[in-house]
Amino acid sequence: MRRRLPAAALALGIVLALLAAAPALAAGYRYWSFWDGAADGRWTYATQGPALARPADGSVQGFRFAVSKDAATEAAKPRAAADFEAVCGATAPAEGRKRVALVIDFGVQADAPTGEVVPQEAPRTACAQVAPEATTAEALAAVAKPLRYNSAALLCAISDYPRHGCGEQIAETGAAQASAEPSGSAPGGGGPSAGLLVGIAAVAALAAAAVWQSRRRNR
Repeated sequence: MRRRLPAAALALGIVLALLAAAPALAAGYRYWSFWDGAADGRWTYATQGPALARPADGSVQGFRFAVSKDAATEAAKPRAAADFEAVCGATAPAEGRKRVALVIDFGVQADAPTGEVVPQEAPRTACAQVAPEATTAEALAAVAKPLRYNSAALLCAISDYPRHGCGEQIAETGAAQASAEPSGSAPGGGGPSAGLLVGIAAVAALAAAAVWQSRRRNR
């Protein structure tokens, strides 16, 4: 029985280390997600940021502010259909310009940062008429200023909403964690977490104790 104790202690140490290294459970991020509209009115999670996307004439682009997972299957979509005619049908084509329909969904009050109020409950739509080579970001700036970006070019605010914050990680309790951006932007420092270091130290200490006890019995 005594011979099994060091091994059991070591196994327990490994479990504790893994638990310590595990990240805190998170409900997701509070951020503006970016969407491409399809011909059938559905939304597809964009594969590149608005500063890089160059939509063609007749395109529909959507934005949704929400607390949601940073994943195409789990992120909150705009609550209005991707309908180009509904947004730009009344805007006549112009020579040397393209029309891009924009759907801007400010989300619900429950997802708003503390102390801020959602500008409007229903999604806002606008038809941007811009140069043929314009990006989605330029089209958005033409109809929904002011915009705010962070140093990693992550879109933080549309029409000055929200006034503060940018891609905060939100715990399951609803509290914001230290700023951690969705994968579409440059993340922060990538060093090992404090929990991982503590766990490794615990395993090392238990392993040393097990070796010492084993040598003591063999004397």
